[in-house]
Amino acid sequence: MTIHEEHEPLLQAAPNGGYRSTYRGSNNDNVLPLDPVKKPKEGVQLYPTESLTYTWSGINVFGRGEPKKRKIISKLFCRNTERSGRKHILKNVTGMALPGELMALMGSSGAGKTTLLNTLNFRSPPSVEVTGRRALNGIPVNAKTLSSLSAYVQQDDLFIGTLTVREHLIFQALVRMDRHIPFETRMARVEEVISELTLSRCQNTIIGVPGKLKGISGGEMKRLSFASEVLTDPPLMFCDEPTSGLDSFMAQNVVTVLKSLAEKGKTVICTIHQPSSEVYGMFDKVLLMAEGKMAFLGTPTEANEFFKTMGAACPSNYNPADFFIQLLAVVPTREETCRNMIEMVCDSYKNSDIGEKMILQAELATQGTKNNWGIWADNWASPKNLSPYKASWTAQFRAVLWRSWLSVMKEPVLIKVRMLQTFMVALMIGVIYFGQELDQDGVMNINGALFICLTNMTFQNVFAVINVFCSELPVFLREHMNGMYRTDIYFLCKTLAEVPVFLAVPLIFTSVIYYMVGLNPAFVRFLSAALIITLVSNVATSFGYFISCVSSSISVALSIGPPVIIPFLLFGGFFLNAGSVPPYFKWLSQLSWFKYGNEALLINQWEGIETISCTRSNTTCPRDGHVILETYNFSEENYLGDYLALTGLIVGFRVLAFFALLSKTYSKRR
Repeated sequence: MTIHEEHEPLLQAAPNGGYRSTYRGSNNDNVLPLDPVKKPKEGVQLYPTESLTYTWSGINVFGRGEPKKRKIISKLFCRNTERSGRKHILKNVTGMALPGELMALMGSSGAGKTTLLNTLNFRSPPSVEVTGRRALNGIPVNAKTLSSLSAYVQQDDLFIGTLTVREHLIFQALVRMDRHIPFETRMARVEEVISELTLSRCQNTIIGVPGKLKGISGGEMKRLSFASEVLTDPPLMFCDEPTSGLDSFMAQNVVTVLKSLAEKGKTVICTIHQPSSEVYGMFDKVLLMAEGKMAFLGTPTEANEFFKTMGAACPSNYNPADFFIQLLAVVPTREETCRNMIEMVCDSYKNSDIGEKMILQAELATQGTKNNWGIWADNWASPKNLSPYKASWTAQFRAVLWRSWLSVMKEPVLIKVRMLQTFMVALMIGVIYFGQELDQDGVMNINGALFICLTNMTFQNVFAVINVFCSELPVFLREHMNGMYRTDIYFLCKTLAEVPVFLAVPLIFTSVIYYMVGLNPAFVRFLSAALIITLVSNVATSFGYFISCVSSSISVALSIGPPVIIPFLLFGGFFLNAGSVPPYFKWLSQLSWFKYGNEALLINQWEGIETISCTRSNTTCPRDGHVILETYNFSEENYLGDYLALTGLIVGFRVLAFFALLSKTYSKRR
């Protein structure tokens, strides 16, 4: 039996229009169905891909408190571990979300709805402590199991803006769907999702970047976020403020999409802020939060009846969502009265028939025992059966490299503007230093022109990398945290995709400027100069990656970039003689790519020049090229070493950048 036959994936059409995967194991002939069954058969692991009931009971979230204020000396020399005490953020929240229903988490600002959503999908920040029980179909669930069965649509839409809608979804299908699903099935699923979420009209339109690059509308962008998540047909969905920043019409369209997803048997939970009355009526269940407590959980109709029995009926001409949120808000100058009102509402709901029934069902569901289903949950969440990545290493590499190449080729800033900028700057320098002679003035001018080449290539490439790489970092961090691809794959593919650009820019620059200035006319010297400037350009690129990876934003990277580059520039041998570097700065001089590039360019230019015209007798005049190199304390013997040093700096800064990026992903995960 071949490997392909031994691990043949079996794909069948699911009743809900999606895809059901089965997999035949290598040690027996049992077929592992990945669709829901009420009672598991002995010896068969089940992967329920639909009809999941999510319950939570006794959820409490505590903030770890703010550090107490200390004296300045104590802050400087002591570890500040003393805190002012824990803050109780969520207080004994219990609830359940059923398949086929769209649930809205609502409340005023600070009520705890976003905290509850993050707690339910195991995305709470490390600064909080969570207690309570969470279960799927009565099975205690952990973060790994839940992430494999659910999708999370975050509030901010992050995309590579130069891709089209179709290209984005193809990439998502390549890295999100199970590695055993064939390519044809993935593409069929892309077509299906485009049709389901009404993206057909904009499927070949670039996504765009708000305020920078015109693309699809805000509503289409939000639907694209949903499309990215439903490609794998997850049975459970979380959405954080899906209507944020949209007008009432677009907000209603987005909620209509969520409603249609719920009607296909999915369990959908979302937070929403101030929905219109039409949008409010589309929710199957409403969970009202107030001061970290659950004030109500039920249908919109039950909410009206509940508050009516409390003497707080919603007026017929009033938006129920606005009415309930205002009723449960803490108004400044009336804090005590509002908190008493909230306490009364929460207690009344717990003691009501609907509240007691719901709480009892949720508590019973989350107190499941370790039966066969519990063993299945543990096995599925184990590292052996639950890989953080759906695609293999090679599949991730191909997909990320394809997207990176598309992004580079379609990025106007990286291609059109950079090429034009390179040509214009080279032309300007060439005109200013045009036709230099080998005399006293020409020596100074040529040396200055060569150092300007190094300076221009450094700053141009560093800032180009910062602007492009930093803008993509949020997309990478989100996709990496969602288990789409590895850090090393992203960094490697990003580097490979941009190699043509970072080779073309210095070659164009050198080709324009070299003979205009009147540098050494030998063609081999031109090739050597082009290679040196290309190496310096790529050292600057690597340094730009490093600055981008250690910075928290584009503005921070742009702020710290120039001050860090200046010391390297000063030790380049042009402003400070290489023999005059203070001993305590020798180490910094050894890291300066300006030094190695300047030395290599000057050797390439002046080596073999035996005569220099002396036009003025009252000034010192170097008689040949060797004297010029000695003046800078440069030696022809270092020529090969300069090439090796520049190559080493390229690799060194790239390695540092990779580990900085790796550290950033680890800190994000904690």
